[in-house]
Amino acid sequence: MLALMADARSNAEIARQLYIGAATVRTHVSNVLQKLGARDRVQAIVVADRLGLASPH
Repeated sequence: MLALMADARSNAEIARQLYIGAATVRTHVSNVLQKLGARDRVQAIVVADRLGLASPH
């Protein structure tokens, strides 16, 4: 989930790719933010980049 978030994918795009509902994606994103102690997606993406999960653009 974090890698998909780091690729700047929207919740709808993630849901389509993983064949899950948008509400499920929101739940997973919320859980990721909580586990990382991040206040928003931007902070989570910074963590993903530090972990090497963000794909180079």
